Amino acid sequence: MKAAKFLDSAWRHAYAWLLIAFSIFPIYVVIVSSFDPTGGLASSSLLPQRFSWVNYQALFNNPAVPFLTWIGNSVYIAAVNAVISVFIGAFAAFAFSRLRFRGRKVGLQALLLIQVFPAFLALAAIYVMMENISTVFPGFGLGSHGGLILIYLGGSMGVNAWLLKGFIDTVPMELDEAAKIDGATPSQIFWKIFFPLTSPVLVVTALLSFIGTFNEFVLASLFLQDVNSRTVAVGLQAFVGAQFGANWGPFAAGSLIATVPLVALFLSLQKYIIGGLVAGSVKG
Repeated sequence: MKAAKFLDSAWRHAYAWLLIAFSIFPIYVVIVSSFDPTGGLASSSLLPQRFSWVNYQALFNNPAVPFLTWIGNSVYIAAVNAVISVFIGAFAAFAFSRLRFRGRKVGLQALLLIQVFPAFLALAAIYVMMENISTVFPGFGLGSHGGLILIYLGGSMGVNAWLLKGFIDTVPMELDEAAKIDGATPSQIFWKIFFPLTSPVLVVTALLSFIGTFNEFVLASLFLQDVNSRTVAVGLQAFVGAQFGANWGPFAAGSLIATVPLVALFLSLQKYIIGGLVAGSVKG
């Protein structure tokens, strides 16, 4: 009995450690490659042959590589999109969950149906539309950060609305009825009751939107052609593209530095993330 129990526990632990090693290995390769002066991937050997800071120096000492500008662009676009998309999603979720109006059911079904189709199906139409907008509103047209943020907002509204609506549905209706008896309007109910209660979920949604936008590449590479307007994902891709050649060393170094804002944001919002994971339970 003890032998069978030991074997059962042993293979479970071995399987868990195998999955951990499988997950950590790509990170280890990126870290080693960032210190490899040859500029290649450290895939031939598990141990680094020689350490050097030359890849990091290439990011900050090369005038043709505005790496800090790319980081700033990514943080700006991701932060603006996260804040605005969460507010739009919260307003839409509150309306679909608590208000009764004509077209409510059709609107919910339309939001769900739109999410079924991949975003890249609309790339050609979005490109033509933004190109025409740039002739009238250059600040929101092709190649601008404002235009890219508008595209991100349109894509994230449906997901955020459905996610937040599922949580708002768990809030007891008695809170609405008590507030209405006291003479509260729908806007007052939202700001004074639902907004404080949903703050953990809003923070988690904003964090997910920030991470998704920060790492997004396809739309950013299509609309941001100027070097100084690029995000960090688009800028780093140039190191393994035709512009700089297959130089994996600076690419790995830049990838590691680009994770610093994400890790810092995640750690700073950790208490809200924990609260958002258990949100939805009715408190007495």
